[in-house]
Amino acid sequence: MTIKDVKYKKSFQNDHKLSKLLNQFESLINELKKKKLTENLVLFINSQIEEVNSIEDSNKRLKNKIRKNQSKIIQQVEKESKIVPKNHYRNTWLALGMAVFGIPMGVAFGTILGNLAVIGIGLPIGMAIGIAIGTNKDKQALEEGRQLDFEVKY
Repeated sequence: MTIKDVKYKKSFQNDHKLSKLLNQFESLINELKKKKLTENLVLFINSQIEEVNSIEDSNKRLKNKIRKNQSKIIQQVEKESKIVPKNHYRNTWLALGMAVFGIPMGVAFGTILGNLAVIGIGLPIGMAIGIAIGTNKDKQALEEGRQLDFEVKY
């Protein structure tokens, strides 16, 4: 089974942001076509493409649908095949690093110094730790051939 193509009307090309989103979505689909995916995953991807192709009336609805369906496809592909786009882990771990490492470190610094106004010091430290972990995981995914030649840019 093959993955379907993204179809869009020429009237949507007047909107610059929409055309960028459509091109990004199309490049994701093209990269996924190069990978060997399970039949269930191909069916899921085709259903998401059909949802996008079916919208004809509103540019705003189409933009939202593309973003949502693109995210759903990336999550499902990662879950089933462990294939991820470029910088996926870096972007994920950036936020996790701030939450998991940064906030507790900031609270610890604030408690030690007796001034909770310094709680914000931990956030950039946590962000740096998260970026380091995520970049390492991205590099590992690239070496294992699990990375798409595609980067999500919203």
